[in-house]
Order: sequence, then C-alpha cells, then structure tokens
Amino acid sequence: MRPWLNRYNRRHGHTPGQMNRLEAQYSQQLMALKAAGIILDYKFEAIKLKLADNTFYTPDFFIVYPDHFEFVETKGFLQDDAGVKFKVAREQYPFFRFRMLQYKKIERNAPATWTEILQEAK
Repeated sequence: MRPWLNRYNRRHGHTPGQMNRLEAQYSQQLMALKAAGIILDYKFEAIKLKLADNTFYTPDFFIVYPDHFEFVETKGFLQDDAGVKFKVAREQYPFFRFRMLQYKKIERNAPATWTEILQEAK
C-alpha cells in the first residue's frame, strides 16, 4: 500500500487540510487577486458549516472581499452528494455568497477555464 493513500482518501478522494491540484491552481488565482487588492484575504477549508445533526459542509475556500464574504467550492466533476450539500448550505446561510466552480474546456481547442456551475436562480 502506498503511504500517501490511506483509508480516508481512498474512500473520499481528499485529505482534509491538504489542497489537491485543482484547489492549488485556484489558490494561485486567489493570491493574484489578493496582490491586486481585489480581495482582502482567503483561507482554505477554514470554516465548517452545520447543515443538520451530524451533517457538515466545508467549502474549499472562504474569501473576504471589501464588501462581502464568499464561499467557493472547486470541482473537476460534480458528485450528487456535493451538489446537495452545496445547495442546502446556500439555502441555510443566505447572508453569504456561494459559488461552485468547475475547471473545464468550453470548446474543443480552447484552454480550460473556471466555469460557474449550480448557479442561484435569479
């Protein structure tokens, strides 16, 4: 067994507190926004939101803008349980902005970009 592959991340695909490649890539973008003064700060997996008894949601990023707070979830692909928790959190905590971003190619020969998925109904 590979030492970095424990029972938790083999089952869930993520080790809490450690960024995967996609999260690290988005973190680079956030660092640039912070350096430009667009955002004040950001934290990775800093806040755990309670959705129900024994049910929690930990967004990938907590971002502090000058006028609001935002939670961002990054996804390579969307699993049903992640989408449900995201929607429930957005409904239970309406005073925060929630965004779920997917890194994908929009067109065949175009470079991949961050695309917002599971947008709020307007």
